[in-house]
Amino acid sequence: MAIDHSKLSPMLRQYFEFKAERPDVVLLMRVGDFFEAYGEDAETMSRELEITLTGREDKSSTTRIPMAGVPHHALERYMVRLIGKGFKVAVCDQVEDPKLAKGLVKRRVTRVMTPGTVVEDSMLDAKSNNYLVAVVMGEKTPSGVGVVDVSTGEFLVTEVPCDSDVQKVVEEVMRLRPAECLLRPGMDDLADAIRAASRALVTFQEPSDPRKSSRQKLLDHFGTPSLRGYGVDAMTVGLDAAALLLDYLKQTHQSSISHIRTLATYSTDNYMVLDAAARRNLELTHSLADGVRSKSLVSILDRTVTPMGARLLRKWFDQPLLALDKIHNRQNAVAEMAADSLLRGDLRDALKRISDLERLMARICSGMANARDLVALKLSLQAFPEIEAALERAPEAGALAPLRAALAASPMELLEILESTVAEEPPLLLREGGLIRGGCNAELDALRDLRSGGKGFIAKIEEEERERTGIKNLKIGFNNVFGYFIEISKANGHVAVPSEYHRKQTTANAERYITPTLKEYEAQVLGAEEKIVDLEYRLFCELRDEIAERFSGTVLKLATTIARLDVFGGLAEVALQHRFVCPDVHDGDTLEIHAGRHPVVESLQSGNLFVPNDTYLDTDQTRLHIITGPNSAGKSTYLRQVALIVLLAQIGSFVPAESASVGLVDRIFTRVGAHDDLASGQSTFMVEMNETANILNNATARSLVILDEVGRGTSTFDGMAIAWSVAEYLHAIGAKTLFATHYHHLNELEKLHPGVKNFRVAVKEQGDHIVWLRKIMPGGTDKSYGIQVARLAGVPETVLQRASDVLKTLEATNRGESARGVGQKIADNTKKLQLTLFEAERHPVMDELAAIDTSTLSPIEALTKIYELQRKLQS
Repeated sequence: MAIDHSKLSPMLRQYFEFKAERPDVVLLMRVGDFFEAYGEDAETMSRELEITLTGREDKSSTTRIPMAGVPHHALERYMVRLIGKGFKVAVCDQVEDPKLAKGLVKRRVTRVMTPGTVVEDSMLDAKSNNYLVAVVMGEKTPSGVGVVDVSTGEFLVTEVPCDSDVQKVVEEVMRLRPAECLLRPGMDDLADAIRAASRALVTFQEPSDPRKSSRQKLLDHFGTPSLRGYGVDAMTVGLDAAALLLDYLKQTHQSSISHIRTLATYSTDNYMVLDAAARRNLELTHSLADGVRSKSLVSILDRTVTPMGARLLRKWFDQPLLALDKIHNRQNAVAEMAADSLLRGDLRDALKRISDLERLMARICSGMANARDLVALKLSLQAFPEIEAALERAPEAGALAPLRAALAASPMELLEILESTVAEEPPLLLREGGLIRGGCNAELDALRDLRSGGKGFIAKIEEEERERTGIKNLKIGFNNVFGYFIEISKANGHVAVPSEYHRKQTTANAERYITPTLKEYEAQVLGAEEKIVDLEYRLFCELRDEIAERFSGTVLKLATTIARLDVFGGLAEVALQHRFVCPDVHDGDTLEIHAGRHPVVESLQSGNLFVPNDTYLDTDQTRLHIITGPNSAGKSTYLRQVALIVLLAQIGSFVPAESASVGLVDRIFTRVGAHDDLASGQSTFMVEMNETANILNNATARSLVILDEVGRGTSTFDGMAIAWSVAEYLHAIGAKTLFATHYHHLNELEKLHPGVKNFRVAVKEQGDHIVWLRKIMPGGTDKSYGIQVARLAGVPETVLQRASDVLKTLEATNRGESARGVGQKIADNTKKLQLTLFEAERHPVMDELAAIDTSTLSPIEALTKIYELQRKLQS
């Protein structure tokens, strides 16, 4: 609908002028007690928020301009829903008092909120980072990746080598799981790849002020003459990505982002690589079956008691270490926590009192914190002496000593300021008063005394008037009709009252007067409330700005220390509760686990004891395990538990085993289960082959590969051929590999290659029934027990019996026979489903016996053939 803006009311014209500057956002403008949207944005709000769509008359036409609005006090609740649906929202607020405005109230966009830039608690998951990522790619240069969590102040940058393709960049973006990703215009192919692989909102962003270099933008932001102190001085395209983030944050926040005080570099080479398939298949944060967190690894290992600790633990999951010294330092810290229950208990009790310091400081620095946020900061700081006292029990030169030393920088001055300034129980809103303690500002105290009736001032006036008039029982009163008045009883009617006394009311026993002095005082009292609110708000903002300027850096460093203490304490709790042990992590090539267990499956079992299993892998004589056995017998659990034990070892955690020796692994690859990707139009088998290709193209001799049922998505012989060649290729690479399969023919690889070992899942047969023993044993098997598994699942007995008959026919068929021939035999075997009295169905053995050329058989071959036919008749 075309709208002639020149004929609109001034307010609507103001709205559409702001909208023209930001066409890609939903614009909400403050109008009285509501935030309103018009035109297409109103229709979007009505549709997405399910609120009423109304309209305003448009003077330029006979139609009404669509309008939708929400109450100002409920704005955040509705914004959460819009941003959760992937929209950007701009808030256009009043920047002057409407009572004092001459004509149109001045307004400006005070905030643009996007999925990657929110700092409000109600819009964030306390246990996860909310990353905004920027990617800048060149044709013959490295790719720059910038990462910021504006809600915590974390700011990172890296460069992906130029020999890496787009997929490497996409994998890094997927690892970070950003809420929003910034790209320069023209990067459409990368945008499509990121959208296909993640839920991130992709935003195209032009650099602001192209005359200024990315390096200079970073120098201006940090106020430093050089970037050497941040370790990024030698970067090029990485700085472009970091500057792109700053540009975007300054455009969206419209306020200070001073809490982003440091820039750190990281390298993907410093951490074990876990691609999206590995994180999904290992169920690190969500289960594969139903996507819930309660059945994931993080649900078992996360015993943190602070949001900072929970977020740090998730980072460790995503970035297992490759540096032995860092791994050992973490192990030692966990061991110290586990060894002293008093230290651990006192520390964790104190940590429970710590609020989310990172996000508190982000809101303070961005000018969005309220008084309750400052109370939370105060209560957190009050817990620090207890934390320091608990750490006094730690070994003097142990792994926890540096963390104890870091706490010595606790800003006790800030605690004193908060305790003396902020009210104990302030209101949620900043324009209601009650933010500031009494006694810290003389002007505020005077106004509050005035508001409360100013008893001292009234008593003073009363005493002065008694002395001046000689009327001893003169008194000053107040009512809602006349305000303050002087009351003189009629018994004193003979006394002349001063000329400035103006009679206001006569009662049965007294006369009531008002005076200019009382009226002036009354005006002061009536205006005191508004002055108190304004003064408290000004004092609060000054305090908030002072905290941001003087203490934000110190508090953020303390938050990092608190997070590490929390993670170490939580991992110690898990180790003791679930009988984890400290693994020996080394730079050798062997992986040896004694009585390893799957941490999640074991914890979810009720009443049943988990069956542990041993594992030995190296890059020489035992590099590839071919594992056969029936479905549901525990192959997948075993594969995953080995990978999880390695991952836990390299984040510095204890592991579920009686003992473990883990040689550093550079990557964990997984190919587990069957699923399709309908969004990209990929079949189950294509997804399987894509994941397999990624493994084969990137695995090294230091990688751990777990494969489950490769080749099952196509025909039997195609699948078997693929599985065979994949196994041989991984054996040639030397990667430590666990290969679970139903293709029993792969057991032949043990005879062909010295590094291959066959293993099977032990099963106990009881007639037509089987019992899973869950034990991985040396040696292969040639049975899959599919029909028995179907029986356990409750498949009808008639179907099972028919499957048994078909299976016998298939097993009796020569392997080289065509599929058509096999199918014909099965069909022939089903012709006589209902026999007449004089009919008898011919047994398949008869056909096989008739086909034997007895003239060519030796005596030994004849005896062997008779034995085989007897077995078939008995089966």
